[in-house]
Formats: sequence, C-alpha cells, structure tokens
Amino acid sequence: MSDNDGKKTLGLRGGARPGNVKQSFSHGRTKNVVVETKRKRVVVPKPGAGKPGGGATPSGDPSRRPAGISDAEMARRMKALQAAKAREVEEAAAREAAEKAREEERARRRAEQEAKEREQREAEEKARAKAEEEERKRKEAEEAAKRAAAAPAPEEPKAARSPASKPAPAAAPRKQDREREQRGRGKGRDDNRRSGKLTLGQATGGEGNRQRSMAAMKRKQERARQKAMGGSVEREKVIRDVQLPEAIMVSELANRMAERVADVVKSLMQMGMMVTQNQTIDADTAELIIEEFGHKVTRVSDSDVEDVIKEVEDSDDDLQPRPPVITIMGHVDHGKTSLLDAIRDARVVAGEAGGITQHIGAYQVKTDGGTTLTFLDTPGHAAFTSMRSRGAQVTDIVVLVVAADDAVMPQTIEAINHAKAAGVPMIVAINKVDKPDANPDKVRTDLLQHEVIVEKMSGEVQDVEVSAITGQGLDELLEAIALQAEILELKANPDRAAQGAVIEAQLDVGRGPVATVLVQNGTLRQGDIFVVGEQYGKVRALINDKGDRVKEAGPSVPVEVLGLNGTPEAGDVLNVTETEAQAREIAAYREQAAKDKRAAAGAATTLEQLMQKAKEDENVTELPILMKADVQGSAEAIVQAMEKIGNDEVRVRVLHSGVGAITETDVGLAEASGAPIFGFNVRANASARNTANQKGVEIRYYSVIYDLVDDVKAAASGLLSAEIREKFIGYAEIREVFKVTGVGKVAGCLVTEGVARRSAGVRLLRDNVVIHEGTLKTLKRFKDEVAEVQSGQECGMAFENYDDIRAGDVIEIFEREEVTRTLD
Repeated sequence: MSDNDGKKTLGLRGGARPGNVKQSFSHGRTKNVVVETKRKRVVVPKPGAGKPGGGATPSGDPSRRPAGISDAEMARRMKALQAAKAREVEEAAAREAAEKAREEERARRRAEQEAKEREQREAEEKARAKAEEEERKRKEAEEAAKRAAAAPAPEEPKAARSPASKPAPAAAPRKQDREREQRGRGKGRDDNRRSGKLTLGQATGGEGNRQRSMAAMKRKQERARQKAMGGSVEREKVIRDVQLPEAIMVSELANRMAERVADVVKSLMQMGMMVTQNQTIDADTAELIIEEFGHKVTRVSDSDVEDVIKEVEDSDDDLQPRPPVITIMGHVDHGKTSLLDAIRDARVVAGEAGGITQHIGAYQVKTDGGTTLTFLDTPGHAAFTSMRSRGAQVTDIVVLVVAADDAVMPQTIEAINHAKAAGVPMIVAINKVDKPDANPDKVRTDLLQHEVIVEKMSGEVQDVEVSAITGQGLDELLEAIALQAEILELKANPDRAAQGAVIEAQLDVGRGPVATVLVQNGTLRQGDIFVVGEQYGKVRALINDKGDRVKEAGPSVPVEVLGLNGTPEAGDVLNVTETEAQAREIAAYREQAAKDKRAAAGAATTLEQLMQKAKEDENVTELPILMKADVQGSAEAIVQAMEKIGNDEVRVRVLHSGVGAITETDVGLAEASGAPIFGFNVRANASARNTANQKGVEIRYYSVIYDLVDDVKAAASGLLSAEIREKFIGYAEIREVFKVTGVGKVAGCLVTEGVARRSAGVRLLRDNVVIHEGTLKTLKRFKDEVAEVQSGQECGMAFENYDDIRAGDVIEIFEREEVTRTLD
C-alpha cells in the first residue's frame, strides 16, 4: 500500500449517481475538500497538501489526483471552484450594501416622523395657550363689565386726569404666559405683541371680528342688574297668531310659533306621536300643539290665495253707465253675421270659410244717435254649443235671429234655452223678409211652442222684421236694443281693478298667446298684472276690434290682450292683481286643482269599476286622432263633436288638442300612437312637414267643421265590423236516401221552394228542428254536377262530413252576405 492508500477518497465509481453531502476530512496533516458537481462527486486535495514546502500538487501526478480524472478536467474544476467562491463574496457584499441602505431609509423616516410629531405638539401647545389666554381675558372682561354695571363710577373731567391716574391694564401677562410668549416668538412676534392688552371688542364680548350689538349689550346689562338685585330673569311670553294650513311640517310649525323644535317634538311624543322635525302632521294635531304652547290658531287653506281677487261691492256713487253687450244667436245660415255686417257696415261674412261663422267675434258699434253698442257674434253650427253658452253668460241682451223662410230650427231652440238659463232679455229679429217665400207669421207661431211670445202675439218679447241685404228694419232693431238697454239701467265702476271674461283665445305665431277679453267691470290698462284661469301675465298691449292699439279698456269694451304666459281656456275670468307673485300663486293653485280633478275623474274608485272599465275597453275599438285649431273655442267645439262620434263598438279618442301650428312634437306623438293629425285653420311648419313625410304621418287640413266631422265619422265607420246577414233562397225535401260507393249517403230531393245552389249553406231540419248546419259536397241533376236546381225539379245532394240523413227530412238552403255598417 502506498502513502496515498491511507487517504479516503469519496468519489463516484462505477457510474454511481452523485450525492448531496459535502465533507472535509484530514489524514495526518493533509486536508481534502469534497467538491460536488452536476455529474460527479470528487475529493480535491487542498493546494500545498502533498509537499512539505506547501506548493501545489502537480496536476500530472497520478498519485495526488483522484482516479479517473484527467489534468484538464482537474484544472476546469479548480477554476469553477474559484469562480463560485468569488460569486459568493460578491453576493455577500451586495446583501450587506442593501441592508445598510434599508437601515438608512428607516432611520430617515423615523427622523421625519419624530420631527412632524414634535411640530404638531408645539402647534397644539401654542393653540392651547392661546385659548387659555383668550378665556382668561374674556372672564376678566366679564368681571369688569359686571363691576361697572353694579356700581357705575362718575366720569371724571378730562382736564382733571393726570398721567398717574390712568387705570392699570385690565390684565397683565402672567409669568407662564410670558415664557410661552418667548417660546413662540419669531414668526408670530407681531401677533403676540398686543396679547396682553384689552381691546374694545374684547371688552364687549366679541369673538374674532364678530362684535355684539348695542341691543345685545343692553340685554346683558339688564340681566346682570336683575341678577345683582336678586330678581328672576324671565322672558315675557309672546302670544302669536299662527296660520295653520291643512298639513304642516313640524319644523315649520315650530318656526311659526317661535318655539324650539325640540320642545315641539317632545310635546308630540308625549301625545304618542313619534315624529321628527321633517315629518308632516295634520291640522288638528297641530292645533292642539299650538294651544298647548299658548298661541292662537288661524285656520287657512290652499284656496285662500284667491281671496285677493274676491269681488268687492261697489257703492252707487262710483257706478257709471256702460254700453250694453248684445249677443247675436240663432241657427246656422240664418244670416246672423250678415245682419251684424249690415249694422257695422262691414263685410266679415265674405272672409269666412264655407260662409259660416266658426269663431266667436266681438265688435263695438256707434249708432247715428251716439249710442255705443257691443256685439258678440256666435256660431250657429251644432258643434259650437259651448260658444253659444259663453255668449249668453256674458251678455246683457240676446238678439235671436230666425230666417223668415226657414222658421225655428234646432240651434234656434238651443239659443232660446241658453238665453232663458242666463236670465237675459231677448229680442227676436226675423231675417230674410225680402225673400219671396218669407213667412214671418209662421216664425212667430213656431216660437209659441217654446214659450217665446212676441209683442205682435200680445207678448213681452220684442220682434223686428229685418233684411240684412236691403237694410230693412235695421233702425227699428237698434231702437229696440237701445230701449231694452235703457230699461236694464246698465252701470259699472270704471275706477277699480279690472274684471272680464275670455271670449276667445289663440296662439299667434308672432305675438304669442292672445286672448279676446270682454271687460265687465273696472278698467284694464297697459302694464296691469292679471290672472286668467290657469295662466297669468302682464298686459303688454291692448288691441281693439278695429286693430288699433289702445292704452286702456273700460267696461263693456272687447279687446285683444297680449302678454300671457300661456293660452287660457275660453270662458275663463280675468282678474287684475296687485303683484306678480299673487298672480303666479293663484295660477299655480288653479293648475294643481285642475290636475287633481282630472286625475280623480279618470281614476276608478273601486275594483269593480276598474274591472268594468277594462272589460269595456277590450270590446271597443278606438280611432286615435290629434287635433290642432286656430283658436281655443274651435278646438273645444271639435273635441266635443269628436266625443259624440261612435257607438258601443268604436269611438274616437282625441289624444291631444291645442291651438297653434302643427309642430314636430305633434308629429312625434302621432307617429308613436299611429294617429292622423287634423289641422283646423292651421298649417304644419316646414320641419313638421318634413318629419311627417319621413315617418309617414298623415296630416289633413280643414277650414269647415262639417268636412272634418264627416271625414272622422267615415274613418270611424271603417273600423266597424261588417254585419253578416242571411238570405233564404229555397227548401228541398228528401224523398229517398241512397248509398253510393266512394261518396256515402246521397239524398234524393225535390226542390219545393226557391232554388238550390251548390255554393250556398244548408241546414238539415228534422221535425222542424235544426240537427245539422254545413255545406253541400255535391249537387247533381241526373248524372251531371250542376251549380243550381230550380224549384219543382229533382236532384241529388250529399252533405260535407255528415251522413245521418233520412227520408222526410227538409233541407233549408241560404246564403250569407256582408253589409257595411256606418255610424249615424
């Protein structure tokens, strides 16, 4: 055994896998190092271990090298070992540097946090010191004020004062205050310079820039005096009149009583009501609370806003004579407008569509005798019932026009009823007496049936025979009107706030909402603020019946009023108010009341009514339409006429109606609802026409109400289902029944009455009881298939899908036809 045989070599022999254990061991003075590689595990002798001189072992010495390792492999492994050691040293140095940097960062952050906390503590100490100083000064000022109030010293003369007699400062800085001041000097040196001196604001109890008023100082001195004298300081209870609406919020109730909200809530909780300040309570509960706090209750309601326009009784000394208001009424085409044109010497009827009046007009006429008369011209068409009713309500005298060649008609009767309901006197004007077939006596006789007895029939109603064409009887008519007006003694007070009635209203493109108003009392002036129905406004301009601008309009004067914020309803009452706020408040109340009324009218009150309405709607076909008119009265009349069209199966539904031109909004609503648009004396603007063409919405224009009503009635008739009617055409008697292969039972019949047709329906009667209804499968005459068989001839018949036929049965032959239905 050689010297190296004693060295233990840990290697991989015979291709064994390398282990994961590193070992160092020594034998004598030699120390070996175990090196692990990816493939092998070898023992590398430490450099200088093989020689006494400590030199490196020659790589070529086989006795110093593990078996199976070449010189090149040994050198490569030594280089790898040295590189690994160098990397370990570098990594250790990098870790040490990173750890040092982290330590420095933590130290810096700690220093910043400590500095911030130190600054915060110093600021808190300064604020606390300042607050203590201010509190001390305030207390000393209060004590000085109390001493001054308790024992006021007489004021010394200015000349007697000496510098030595000046009072010392009210509060000298204490030692700790001076130390705190010295610590805080620097930036706030100027602010703290006057910290120890008493200012006027501090003496009066002011905080910062806020100073007490003289009244507060007097109250404070009074309380201090009362307290020094030993008396109790109690505030005197103020009894207030609290206006209480139908419902009120708790906080608002406390505000009106000038009480604390907490006290009101406490009282309510003692009554068993757990409420907060933002909840609403009813008027009865609020009244109990008000009485508990010792105040007085004044009940008010939302309708009290209209108290400002309540009618005031005028004294007899203020009343002055006014012109009479005469309404021309009668049947359509009886010559009302022509008669008024003859009186006014104008030609209004020439410009009317279809020769009939479709608006209510107001005019003033001055007669040759100097008398001023105000005329209202109403339409005679059946659709304008509301217009005639409004005309009768605002009038003083009704002139009933009846054509001598047409006698009393339905609208004549209606005009008589309106005049009687309004309680106004009536004058009968028998027109068209110049015609050859005129018969005035027949008119007088027909009026007897309606309790209108004229003077020529020994009655009290004046009657005048007139002719609008020739002018016959016009002077007598004006004389009769003047006589009737003199009997009525019509008077009004022109020196009060104006009140009037809206005769007509429209939406003008250039002028906006325009209302034709008949002033009934007072004087309407330019600049007046008014409320009319649900609208309000300020009079921007007044235009009379001749188209001239006027500054004011007295009683019985019709004018067009500009300056409204919306289009009012015809028949609304105009009232002048003092302020715009009052007018706006009244209009808002009326609008809300009308909205609530419509909602209540449209809502079903019970479940049974709701189910009944739903069932009715299922069985009714609706024709939706949109309607725009030039004036409010025409729109109202057309809507009423549309509501009368229909029956139990079909009805017309007006989705929207209004005044003014047809706009894009109307076209959009019509497209969404699938409804046509009807324009009465109005047109669509350019953008609305383009939109209607793109979306396929039908727009129809009318100028005569007859045509509009007829077209809508025809369109509604098209929605009616056709009526099926049966027409009896013959009888046949079965004489014999045959069985035919491939066909079934065939009846040998004799046509006893009428005719038998192949295409007709049949019923099989047995003992006069219908046992089958159907159609024929075949109809033969001898061996030929025929279309019909005449009475007295024999034929063969077979039923479709039915074979139970017997001799002696009777066959009834009939045809069905559809009949188009129309609305009456």
